Amino acid sequence: MTGSTNFMGDATAVESPSGKGAADENFPVGSFLLPKALRPHVAAFYAFARAIDDIADNPMLPDSEKATRLWAFDAALKGEPGYGAAFAKAHALRESMRATNVPTTHGSDLIAAFVQDCEKKRYQSWEELLGYCEKSANPVGRYLLDLHGEDRAGYRFSDALCTVLQIVNHLQDMKEDKTNLDRIYVIEPWLAGAGGSLADIDAAVESPPLRNTIDRMLDGCDSLMIDARRLPFALKSRSLAMESSVIVKLAERLIARLRGGDPIAGRVALSKFDFARAGIAGALSGYFAAGKGA
Repeated sequence: MTGSTNFMGDATAVESPSGKGAADENFPVGSFLLPKALRPHVAAFYAFARAIDDIADNPMLPDSEKATRLWAFDAALKGEPGYGAAFAKAHALRESMRATNVPTTHGSDLIAAFVQDCEKKRYQSWEELLGYCEKSANPVGRYLLDLHGEDRAGYRFSDALCTVLQIVNHLQDMKEDKTNLDRIYVIEPWLAGAGGSLADIDAAVESPPLRNTIDRMLDGCDSLMIDARRLPFALKSRSLAMESSVIVKLAERLIARLRGGDPIAGRVALSKFDFARAGIAGALSGYFAAGKGA
């Protein structure tokens, strides 16, 4: 499906910039650990992802308008005619993917996830949430593996890591997402089964039922981390293995912080020390893990 509207103006007619950038992310984006020649391609992917994410997360836009803009970005990414300078980030990513022989499906999957955000606001099972993450998070890892010429057998491990990153981000932002977007990724039946309701997210501090549900979701993340920790060993690229190992360490630390913190009382975030420690330990372990086989 593509957008039915022709957007030929400048980017301000379509994009909805939040002002966020790579520095606002939980995890490194195109860091110095990656090969210098590939960093511009990673930057093009990130710029595209940030543009469509900002559209989906704009509380001032109706969901129908968000979906129209998002499908138009998909059409531009695929090279369909009628999409001009307003879609410069889609055109740049298409050219980057053509140059690196990476399929545009990774970008299209992200768009499908953000359109889903316009249509689906609640999740009734862990499996439903994992299905969303298959489109909203896993394409990022798959893109990086393809960009580095890695074996797609490694998707299993990158999928696990990317899904964890997505879920912990949902838990960090649950109050803001509900307040601004009426969007909730907490598993509703789990919360109800523990004696709570979605109204618990609006409270000043977390309730025992919500704490129970958060911990249950973090248990699911811990299970996924078993595969995620194997990712650096599955990679041939030492640079990517080092980068992924750093991210594994950061994910582990954020899971621990969410277990000990209250994301309703305030955003649970990583500290500068967390980043520094994960950077050193992860880069070192990733250096020796590369090529060892998962």
